[in-house]
Amino acid sequence: MKNFTILYITIVSVFSLNSYSQQSKIASGDKKYDNYAYIDAIKTYERVAEKGYKSEDMFKKLGNSYYFNSEFDKAAKWYGELFAMNTEVEPEYYYRYAQSLKSTGDNTKANQMLDLFNQKSKKDTRGKLYESDKNYLDQIKANSGRYNIEDAGINSKYSDYGTTFYQNKIVFTSARDTGGLGQRKHKWTGEHFTNLYQSDIDQDFNPNAPKKFKSKINSKFHESTPVFTKDGKTVYFTRNNYIDGKKGKDENKITLIKIYKATLENDKWTNIMEVPFNSNNYSTAHPALSPDEKTLYFASDMPGTFGQSDIYKVSINNNGGFSSPVNLGPGINTEGKETFPFITDENEIYFASDGHPGLGGLDVFVGKLDDSGVSNIQNLGSDINSPKDDFAYLIDTKSRRGFFTSNKDGGQGSDDIYKFLETRKLACVQELYGTITDLATGAVLPNTKLTLYSSAFKVIATGYSDQNGNYTFPVECGLVYNVRAEKEKYTTKEQSVIILKENGRTNLPIALEKSDCVVTIGDDLGKCFGIKMIYFDLDKSNIRREAALDLEKILDVMNQYPKMKLDIRSHTDSRASHKYNEALSDRRAKSTIKWLIQNGVAPNRLTGKGYGETQLVNGCSDGVKCTEAEHQMNRRSEFIILAL
Repeated sequence: MKNFTILYITIVSVFSLNSYSQQSKIASGDKKYDNYAYIDAIKTYERVAEKGYKSEDMFKKLGNSYYFNSEFDKAAKWYGELFAMNTEVEPEYYYRYAQSLKSTGDNTKANQMLDLFNQKSKKDTRGKLYESDKNYLDQIKANSGRYNIEDAGINSKYSDYGTTFYQNKIVFTSARDTGGLGQRKHKWTGEHFTNLYQSDIDQDFNPNAPKKFKSKINSKFHESTPVFTKDGKTVYFTRNNYIDGKKGKDENKITLIKIYKATLENDKWTNIMEVPFNSNNYSTAHPALSPDEKTLYFASDMPGTFGQSDIYKVSINNNGGFSSPVNLGPGINTEGKETFPFITDENEIYFASDGHPGLGGLDVFVGKLDDSGVSNIQNLGSDINSPKDDFAYLIDTKSRRGFFTSNKDGGQGSDDIYKFLETRKLACVQELYGTITDLATGAVLPNTKLTLYSSAFKVIATGYSDQNGNYTFPVECGLVYNVRAEKEKYTTKEQSVIILKENGRTNLPIALEKSDCVVTIGDDLGKCFGIKMIYFDLDKSNIRREAALDLEKILDVMNQYPKMKLDIRSHTDSRASHKYNEALSDRRAKSTIKWLIQNGVAPNRLTGKGYGETQLVNGCSDGVKCTEAEHQMNRRSEFIILAL
């Protein structure tokens, strides 16, 4: 895939040579490289390398020039030369080398590079994803064998990619237009600038001969990846920063790419304008609409991006305006490239990424989309994905037919469009099950109430254990859930569980402890539930979601005993100043009271105060050296019963 669509550019510092003639050639190559003329830069650098000259910077630039043009096998060669000279390079080169090695089929060495990358970049999401699922190739294998794939029949010897549905047609991007004096070549890719083309499709999605999309949308620069509204009257598309005959540039004099909007009037596309969340200083690209057309998804490297490009969304207002962009978060976005989103009417998001574990280059993934973000992300398998770049996935969920783009071996051009029929949906079926028992005796506990929560502590389902103490919940593969078990005369218990990423069952037995807690006036109700403290974010007083679970226990008891009154006391350890601790603890006590009132408790049943560090339970006062565990004993919340 050509990298003006990837939204990421790395510039490596210029280096010098001893030989004047070589220095001159390298300087020429550097100038081309720094201007993203990678095709020309490669020729210069390789001529120097063929004469035996070796330089870490040159090998980096050669590797990068091929990597950014998705020629990963050639990138692997030059990154290999780099690592032969020095294995202590920037961590990003370990990752690029690993991705490039995958294209050559050397997964063993690629995984070795990923291990080293993870060691050197411990906070990088890509390393964490690899470390948490080193058997990712097994999952990819399990997800394979589900597609019939063939050439779409519309490809040229140039780059063709990125299809979208438009009435009874598909519209796609192509660099095939080589005619005309105004048709110039793009120095990054060595190909002509792209325009939009269209093809009629039959009921089996077979396209006819493509024609150029006749519209002012096509300009002398790049156009790509449009998406149309269902009524066919509005289009969002990607174009170089160019409108009304004027080309925009960033502070480095580089023309980036933006999302534009146009409307259809009298059978002509007009009112071409850029969306308001564009900027000259970052790129936006590859728009995708939600099925209800109220949300626009896109890729960008705008400030706040986790990696090289992230997937964002904006709400489309009734008046046609847009909300501020929202990053879809670390559930989907990595320090790598996430791009080419596509949203289905089944609450799924398909996207391309080189940050999630894959076969090399960009792979296509699918995730579950909901209000809390993206979850249960899976690689589509080796039918769609290859060691090269695979992206721009488009599917009709009714017929299970669609298109995707790849620069894998065997195509006609640098990028080619393939059509497919999905013969089996990617369905991972999991069941969470377990037995509820008495902790002391091991006896089964029938009729125990079970509540299933999401990782964001949202109620998913409720149920009861059967006569044998058994319970089951249908769940989604690969997600984290929390299960709460409640039974009279037993202490309520919650446990977290990670669901397996393969078809089958995940076992979570829960043993409950008998409650010996009989409270009276003056006792701490929190001790009955093992509540040592209500957790808040550092230096804040807003109730966290996991803290709300504990407060629900208090709320439940107060609902059972409508005459009960509580005094809520918040304490801190001795670190920070006395005045600060007192103020912080007081805010937290009042936040706890506010939460209970908002959930139905009468205000006259609650009092509270923050005591800061004035009631330490041990000797960890100012100037006394204590362990973290000892300080933790002083950070506590108390729910003292004043009346019953």
